[in-house]
Amino acid sequence: MLQAISLWLHASAAGEFLLTMLISAVPVVELRGGIPAGVAMGLPIPLALLAAVLGNMLPVPFVILFIRRIFKWVRVHIPKLGGFVDRLEARAYAKMRNERLVRYQEWGLLLFVAVPLPGTGAWTGSLIAALMDLRLKNAVPVIFTGVVIAGFIITVLTYGATVVL
Repeated sequence: MLQAISLWLHASAAGEFLLTMLISAVPVVELRGGIPAGVAMGLPIPLALLAAVLGNMLPVPFVILFIRRIFKWVRVHIPKLGGFVDRLEARAYAKMRNERLVRYQEWGLLLFVAVPLPGTGAWTGSLIAALMDLRLKNAVPVIFTGVVIAGFIITVLTYGATVVL
């Protein structure tokens, strides 16, 4: 069964698209790894970009809606991971100390997500949005726009401007 799924993921364009989405949904990797992976599997660059953006956006609403409850649950039921959760929260709060991010909320969040540097991206942006108590309807479009911008930046840096245009 697993072999058949693996074969399908690597042998069809739909499977490669789905695999690119899944890679892009992984924290830290996000679309910075999803776009090159999709192209390496054989997807055309525009399809790899689309799959990476969609995959990177998959966890965003769930993180915004549930991360505080998940952190609370982990602290109560898995105390050994409480320190890890505290460090994650502390890193997000440290990024929120950026005066421009707090002052301009949505614009700051957009720039934070759009600049593809280590420690930035949709996952951290979603965590920051949740900790800033941004509403889902306000945060998701901002994060989506940032992910699209980051996707274009990664694509241009990796493959050059001619292939995107």
